[in-house]
Amino acid sequence: MRRFPPERIVCLTEETVETLYLLGEDRRIVGVSGYAVRPPQVRREKPRVAAFTSADIPKILALEPDLVLAFSDLQADIVADLARAGVATHAFNQRDLAGVLAMIRTVGALVGAFGKADALAAGYEARLRDIRAENEGRPRPRVYFEEWDEPMISGIGWVSELVGVAGGDDVFPERARNAAARDRVVTCEDVIAAAPDVILASWCGKKVSPDRIRARPGWDAVPAVRDGRIVEIKSALILQPGPAALTDGLDAIRRALRG
Repeated sequence: MRRFPPERIVCLTEETVETLYLLGEDRRIVGVSGYAVRPPQVRREKPRVAAFTSADIPKILALEPDLVLAFSDLQADIVADLARAGVATHAFNQRDLAGVLAMIRTVGALVGAFGKADALAAGYEARLRDIRAENEGRPRPRVYFEEWDEPMISGIGWVSELVGVAGGDDVFPERARNAAARDRVVTCEDVIAAAPDVILASWCGKKVSPDRIRARPGWDAVPAVRDGRIVEIKSALILQPGPAALTDGLDAIRRALRG
């Protein structure tokens, strides 16, 4: 990194964008992912330079970033291209709530705002504790979270944990520990056997069709289908491992489980 704190940052995923805005450090952002929608003004204020697994490398280089923030092995090729071009990068890999909170603190440290970041993360930790405590002793519905429909992919770590915080029990907790989507594939028979009381669906950027879920063979016997408890949660709220999931995403899960 050519200077500290970095004055020109490109964020290749949404959660670091939102974190920098929440820290009051958004002036440093010079380019974002096309999936960045929080806060709403980001789409007006910052140029889009990447999708998720692809990026416009010449456009990023033209922005002369001091630092590029990326996410996971899914962006490894982008990171490699930037590193070869001499750009400093930091690739996060958070897959659970502890990782999300660490990401917030790390972003703060990278821009010389650790105190603000630590306070932000501590506030989220307190909120998670309070919401978890609210649900102690209450009945816990069994929840199937569907991240994709063809093939059916169950929820990742932070989603599974948030279901627990909100007062439910993920029916596939062992799969949630797997980072790769291919390791969280489930079958119709798996879900029927799990008998979830609630189905939460967020199809990673495309609209959920409850009718298609209901029409799956044998699913009329699934309690969630029988009782009409199929709820869509917008991808931007829950599938980005950052502040959105800890706030609006968690609240969406809570509403669904109360219903």
